[in-house]
Amino acid sequence: MQTNLPRPPIVTILGHVDHGKTTLLDYIRKSSIAAKEHGAITQKIGAYEISTDIKGYNTNKITFIDTPGHEAFSLLRSRGTNVADIAVLVIDAKDSVMPQTVESISHIKSANIPFIVAVNKIDLPEANPEKVKNDLIKQGILVEGKGGGVPVVLISAKTGSGVSELKEAVLLIASDLNLQYSPNNNPKALIIETKKDKRGLVISAIIKDGKLKIGDFIQSDQKHAKVRSILNDLGKSVNEVVPSTPFELLGFDALPDVGSTITIQFEFGKTSKTISVDVAKNLTIPQTVDLDSLLNPKIENKKLSLIIKADSQGSLEAVCQSLATNDNIKFVLKSIGDIHKSDIFLAKSTRSIIVGFSVAVSDDARELAKQEKIIIKTYNIIYQLLDELEEVAGLLIEKQQKERNLKGSAKILATFIIENKKVFGIKITKGKINLGDELDVLRGDKLIGKTKIISLKIRAKTVSEVKKDQEAGILMEPQLDIRIGDVVKCSL
Repeated sequence: MQTNLPRPPIVTILGHVDHGKTTLLDYIRKSSIAAKEHGAITQKIGAYEISTDIKGYNTNKITFIDTPGHEAFSLLRSRGTNVADIAVLVIDAKDSVMPQTVESISHIKSANIPFIVAVNKIDLPEANPEKVKNDLIKQGILVEGKGGGVPVVLISAKTGSGVSELKEAVLLIASDLNLQYSPNNNPKALIIETKKDKRGLVISAIIKDGKLKIGDFIQSDQKHAKVRSILNDLGKSVNEVVPSTPFELLGFDALPDVGSTITIQFEFGKTSKTISVDVAKNLTIPQTVDLDSLLNPKIENKKLSLIIKADSQGSLEAVCQSLATNDNIKFVLKSIGDIHKSDIFLAKSTRSIIVGFSVAVSDDARELAKQEKIIIKTYNIIYQLLDELEEVAGLLIEKQQKERNLKGSAKILATFIIENKKVFGIKITKGKINLGDELDVLRGDKLIGKTKIISLKIRAKTVSEVKKDQEAGILMEPQLDIRIGDVVKCSL
């Protein structure tokens, strides 16, 4: 019988620059970890676990992601992974809601996780917590005492006042979430940082389910490894890690992407340790946002997601009101000002395009957008903006209609040779696929050919059906020139 165990919450801290995020993290770390254990390893991993003296909850531990900037939070979520269970939104009690506070709220809403508002710097004479609460209402955030349920904790990150209450609020929400894991499950860890140093390629991650131990064969982002070494957030070598432990891992020969998931290496039958895996060195699963990916039917939300930046409130209202009548468009962020790096990260994490009206694009944002293949469209004439976005939204609907008869689709993850037959490791990305289904094989938008499933297995067990998010091994006839990264689809 499988036994579930409580898992400590993973918390990220967001907010405007200089509102006290780093100061809060530093206070929590120093008050919770002995000075001799402060080593630089905590900073290198990008996360640390603390033990509190608070009793009465499922756990007394909390893991904090040491990436206080909202940009890093976006990057962690760039592949749709949810590394954080809870967010803490830090707001200066004197300055109240600022532009990056608004952006942080957008990130939290996109993450769809519970959060706590920490009103910081209450020790200052100019502190005005009531103004903060009222300003949050304008952003659609209703806190406790103002008609809503979002907790508010008054703190001073400098003196530590209220920090214990903040920790307890985190544990209370975690208890309501009933965070659990099973030590018998296959491990799942999320990468929060990668680097190369004298030890080689080093992966920083947080495990969310199962156990990960030295000697495990793992994969992430189509890159494979055998775990050679694991270090915890204090720099100590350990044989295994359990949720929600942050750790460093050595063993990869190539760096996977930040935000990707570490899992046990795909297996087919009992020959998994002896077969050769054909990995395409330069191929990664597309996570960028271009027009083709925005129109791709694999996107669960069928609306065109927009980040709107305008030069003035009047322009912003005019653009948004004109677009609001189109049911196929949704707004991720509506804001005044030029386009910056934070907008690029938000666009990536929410699969959105950025639309600017009479605004500039910073050089670093333009360069990052080029690297991440994020669309930025800028206009100075409003009717051109509206006409083009209406056209793109229309194309999105047309694409959806073509896909209504889709039964299932899967991505080719790996290839194996077993008994002189080519077996393909797949992961179902949409719907389901059955034994005997006829498949279209696509490479990008190009049809490679048609084939049929003649064998379908999950590990060594023959099955008749696999559903979304399941992995399986398949044999197909006729055998085509199928490669890792190709997609197979079947229709109703």
